[in-house]
Amino acid sequence: MISVTKLLFSTDYFGDGLRYNHASRGARHGVTKGAGPVVVWNSTKTCNLRCRHCYMESDAQKYQGELTTAEARRFIDDLAEFKVPVLLFSGGEPLIRPDFFELAAYAAEKGIRPTLSTNGTLITAEVAARIKQIGVGYVGISLDGLREVNDAFRGKEGAFAAAMQGIQNCVAVGQRVGLRFTINKHNLQELEHIFDFIEEENIDRVCFYHLVYSGRGNQMLDEDVTPAESRQAMDIIIRRTRDFERRGLAKEILTVDNHCDGVYMYLKALEENNPALAARIKELISMNGGNRSGIAFAEVDPNGYVHPDQFTQHHTFGNVRERKFGDIWTDLSHPVLAGLKDRKPLLKGRCAACQYLANCNGNFRTRAEAITGDFWESDPACYLTDEEIGICGQQQDAV
Repeated sequence: MISVTKLLFSTDYFGDGLRYNHASRGARHGVTKGAGPVVVWNSTKTCNLRCRHCYMESDAQKYQGELTTAEARRFIDDLAEFKVPVLLFSGGEPLIRPDFFELAAYAAEKGIRPTLSTNGTLITAEVAARIKQIGVGYVGISLDGLREVNDAFRGKEGAFAAAMQGIQNCVAVGQRVGLRFTINKHNLQELEHIFDFIEEENIDRVCFYHLVYSGRGNQMLDEDVTPAESRQAMDIIIRRTRDFERRGLAKEILTVDNHCDGVYMYLKALEENNPALAARIKELISMNGGNRSGIAFAEVDPNGYVHPDQFTQHHTFGNVRERKFGDIWTDLSHPVLAGLKDRKPLLKGRCAACQYLANCNGNFRTRAEAITGDFWESDPACYLTDEEIGICGQQQDAV
């Protein structure tokens, strides 16, 4: 996750202390030494929508074997023992679980910040008030465009209107809320409108996700943006973030799942002849260290299996029903988990040769595996040129 706001202006929001911290250097099992990772818990696979790019391939059916309330409480106990700072309740649709409020409140009692990733359609005024009351730190609501575009992606007419009502209900009770937007060919033209939208609706935050080829997202390989379109998207995001800052609007803008975004911002600052900004960006992305799935980020699926992130559920390290989360996360007997904790020697192709490897850490492994079949190959979503990453001469020498 790249905080565009932090890199451009050094403004601080909650997650920045976890992402940009000198103590994170050398950490192998969490956000910093002595702390655990941010954990996404896909608490159920059941969902009231059927999104085209869903990595969980969720739908409205009931799935068997999901953690019970008692098992979930023991799991949260284990996370607290391992000093996990944040537990993100996701799905499917997490609000479908009848024990969501009990478990989110329990996480807060244990000193873990509960956050919520939802499609927003079930957030009534009463639900928004309960979310606020139990101490949920942040609600992320998925929208992939405005009305028609979003409804087409969500597989249900009226999904946008219902999510809008959920957003407004959160805003009305003072609950911190933001959008989650996955960039693709069908909604690239919506980016400008999304910035207008979050201003008009008093929305605090927006995360722009790059598409990951996982779950139903594997069927969208031909619908991902090109390198040129990725750059176009970043230019819009940077320009509009600066506009918010210039007008004194406190909006947190982030991009997710493509760590070459930080390098691109560094190169743009150099191109703009702003060495002070470039130096600040370079320092921050060096502290962050790039993708840290398997280190500072983990996922647990509805049945209790532990994975490096929510998009990489085909690599499993253990089950929290059988072992404590911390024991699973620090066990290096699994080659993928061990490799993720020290991946640089394993990376291949452009990633291995890139001069910004220390700032990106090889980007997203699942995309590489989806395209090449090799978990350690180059991430095909890197939109930086060979010249920008310093490998032109190396490739010419090899010819």
